[in-house]
Amino acid sequence: MTDAERRPADDVWAPLRRTTQARIGLGRAGNALPSRRVLEFKAAHSAARDAVHVPLDADLFAEQVEAVGLGAPVLVSSRAGSRSEYLRRPDLGRTPADLSALPSTGADVGIVLADGLSPRALVDHGVGLLTALVDEFAGRYRLAPPVIATQARVALGDHIGAALDVATLVMVIGERPGLSVADSLGIYLTHLPRPGRTDADRNCISNIHPPDGLGYERAARTTAALISGARQLGRSGVALKDTSPGLLGDDGGQPALG
Repeated sequence: MTDAERRPADDVWAPLRRTTQARIGLGRAGNALPSRRVLEFKAAHSAARDAVHVPLDADLFAEQVEAVGLGAPVLVSSRAGSRSEYLRRPDLGRTPADLSALPSTGADVGIVLADGLSPRALVDHGVGLLTALVDEFAGRYRLAPPVIATQARVALGDHIGAALDVATLVMVIGERPGLSVADSLGIYLTHLPRPGRTDADRNCISNIHPPDGLGYERAARTTAALISGARQLGRSGVALKDTSPGLLGDDGGQPALG
């Protein structure tokens, strides 16, 4: 039986439900939700839990990243020794265990691929997004070798960026799973990264998970435009504004500096 056959003919929520992943107009079965809606919720909750707890297979992911063409990625980790410790101690996820394998590159841009709170998101979308970023940056910026970071929080990128000696750090990280989306990536951009930077020093592009969320190419174009604006301004964060849709169009729009 199709969803249309299961829905009452007078289901006024049906048109709106097609435009959102939010749970709306779920219906009733007596004083409770219909069984189908309860099972959908349980399945979404299980997917979100798995997205958080199932660790990244870093070696397999590294092979896929190397195929993009930036060279062999460098693997680093935070001071969190396990997934359980990572979830209990956010502070350990913000500081590195050992960055001695990272070269000092002096590159324009460094890209970190981090598991964050959804390793699944990195597996599902990391290589596709990295490919779009490399294509967008081609001929514009010199890129450092890619870095894969495990048990990572956003601020770990400040240490990595400083060790790589890059002008701008692009942190691609798995976002906290929700009951609608379990595999969403975010990009955190920090110009002149160094330990001690705060969230006010970063720009975020979130909800990257095609086909339902932001697409790879659009996220890459937004990132490139923000890097251009950060280089003009000399910093990223609250002073750098994304003026979309002009920024993403064909009119050469740039982020607002102010």
